[in-house]
Amino acid sequence: MKIAIAPDSFKGSLTAAQVCAAVADGVRKAAPEAEIICVPMADGGEGTVQSLIDGLGGIVVECETDDPLGRPIKAVYGLTDDGTAVIEMAQASGLTLLSENERDPMKTSTCGTGKLIKDALEWGAREFIIGIGGSATNDGGAGMAQALGYGLFDATDEELPYGGGALAALAYIDGSGADAKIGVSRFTVACDVDNPLCGPRGASAVFGPQKGATPDQVQFLDRALAKLAERMKRDLGRDVADMPGAGAAGGLGAGCMAFLDAKLMRGVDIVIKATGLAEKLSGASLVITGEGRTDSQTLGGKTAFGVAALAKAQGIPVVLISGSISADAEGLLDSLYECGVVRARALMEDGVTLEYAIQNGEALLEARAMSAVLEFLTLRD
Repeated sequence: MKIAIAPDSFKGSLTAAQVCAAVADGVRKAAPEAEIICVPMADGGEGTVQSLIDGLGGIVVECETDDPLGRPIKAVYGLTDDGTAVIEMAQASGLTLLSENERDPMKTSTCGTGKLIKDALEWGAREFIIGIGGSATNDGGAGMAQALGYGLFDATDEELPYGGGALAALAYIDGSGADAKIGVSRFTVACDVDNPLCGPRGASAVFGPQKGATPDQVQFLDRALAKLAERMKRDLGRDVADMPGAGAAGGLGAGCMAFLDAKLMRGVDIVIKATGLAEKLSGASLVITGEGRTDSQTLGGKTAFGVAALAKAQGIPVVLISGSISADAEGLLDSLYECGVVRARALMEDGVTLEYAIQNGEALLEARAMSAVLEFLTLRD
């Protein structure tokens, strides 16, 4: 019997590889003869670098870059054994890098993300996976482009300063100085939203306030991104403003499409493809997946949902083990069962508190996995 284990990390507690190891211990106690396949997963957000390095092999590279306000910091990205660079933009341009009173999308920039890409290009990477969740920025990827050699100029031929607000003065984009290695590289961007760049569902209106934008600034930034879109279309031949996902990460989705010719995909689908999960599930009798919290967002394409859907397509039952399962998400469990989950368990059940679950996560995962597999074997027999 083959059992595949393909969980996400439990954010703030355990990496996906640690979850795999704990679940595998439980499986062995229930089914000592089982063949166990472990595939650490992610959905393009926090933990994607570690998950893909754990799953595919490779190294974590530390380099000097800038935070969203241009201050020097050190950040990391991954280089897998097959030469793919895995970058989380939040490492350099993320909201968590700023205190609440520092949040200002008029000034914050994706330049630091561009420097991570530049460093990976220098290492020789030509395949890129870029997760763009958790941004502090609203500059449409302009800072990233400038770090990669694109010129963004005002009407007096002066290079624009960094920040979303500066785009209001954008007169033209000059791509002649862009790093030539971009043209021989392939970029895939993990994007789980379909917002356009501008308008009531655009980057500024939907995501700007959480990054510190006032109502007046939201309107200003929306007009600035509209100008950037116009220049992208005219100067780069890239009409991306209304493409699904263009508004992701303060318009970085649009910037990646325009400046990097990137393809946007759902994050878990990227990781499924990169890890070869479909092939690894072949012949399995059971799949165990998991995540820190299962709620309505899970059904929007998070790791557990993606793994379960893939397993269902192969006719393999799925056990879901989460840190907690939301009790107020209407129809959540029914929807999970519809996509192939036969059993959903939580660490925080039977009176287990959050603090206890965090401190004893591995032991609880082992116990939940063991009981779930024993139950599965009983029902199967």
